[in-house]
Amino acid sequence: MLRVIIRRSRDISYLRDDRGEEIEGVREGPASWWIRGTGDVQRPDDVARVLSTTGRSSVVGYDLIVAAPRPISILVALAPEHAGAVVAAHRRAVEGALGYLEERAVVVRDRRGGEERDLAGRWSHVVGFTHGVNRHGEPHLHDHVLVGARPAGARVVLDSRALFAHGAAADALYRCSLRAEVARTTPFVPWRSFEGVEHVQGLDEGNRVLWGGHHPDRGAKRHWSRLDARDAWARDLARFEPHGTRRSPLARVDELSEHAFAAAFEGRDLVARRHVLAAWANAATFGVDAASVSASVDHWYPELRDSRGVHEGLIGVRTARMVEVTRHGARPLHVEDLERWRQRSRERSREGLERSR
Repeated sequence: MLRVIIRRSRDISYLRDDRGEEIEGVREGPASWWIRGTGDVQRPDDVARVLSTTGRSSVVGYDLIVAAPRPISILVALAPEHAGAVVAAHRRAVEGALGYLEERAVVVRDRRGGEERDLAGRWSHVVGFTHGVNRHGEPHLHDHVLVGARPAGARVVLDSRALFAHGAAADALYRCSLRAEVARTTPFVPWRSFEGVEHVQGLDEGNRVLWGGHHPDRGAKRHWSRLDARDAWARDLARFEPHGTRRSPLARVDELSEHAFAAAFEGRDLVARRHVLAAWANAATFGVDAASVSASVDHWYPELRDSRGVHEGLIGVRTARMVEVTRHGARPLHVEDLERWRQRSRERSREGLERSR
């Protein structure tokens, strides 16, 4: 899940004081990590470079909260020997989502010449804070990523409408690339169901029930040590009740789930690039890297390639679903596999003609 929270203060003591010791030794380095630029989160001047704004705006920046799906967070508690790889995969997926937002959502409005244009922007400094539990001590791998209201070199603040509009697409891209990264670097195989539920192959659903993240009270803020967290998880596991596992679909890991992709546009009249990208990322059952998602969307929907901001170009639902193309077979997740896909499509077409004679 990715949430965008508006910040009107440069006081980051809430994040800075929590050293994320619950995953100390699992996560590489401290809780804070500089995704862009360098600095010291203890220095107000360095924080000000991140949370950059203008004299006319009360908004200094945004807190992008990026949280791993529950089953992947649970792996950090259940598989300590692979927890470091899971956390590293999470951070790489965060970088992919941030890259997408910079490419498509960080824009400033230029109204010169009687026209309004969206100009691309870029953050000069970005810092994240990686933590591994929620307020109740349950496994909850997440990052707080701080970004500024004013992009580098801009005279005005960014258009926040675009940041919020692209949040769902960035979230889908994060989860998609996280599935792929966890599968690539650990023995676990995350997958997403047609209904939109994230799973890990072989992980009992009782763990999701045990650590569901739903409580009647918000809970008090607490700084957990590594030992405290592991002790709490051990106590919780004493109450574990098995609920069985969910079988992953019999789908190719390198193909799109066209059924899930087409269903994503149900109820829409018009479709923007961000909707196509989110649908593609969510329909990659076993995940794929962020760059491949963007490359595929640009290949199949070239008319949307230059779209950015809140006012993206639009296409119809029929055009987005590409039924005439996909009836010959599910599209590949990597553009370099297109020739193989075309060859297979031609073979299927010939087989269909022969059967109809």
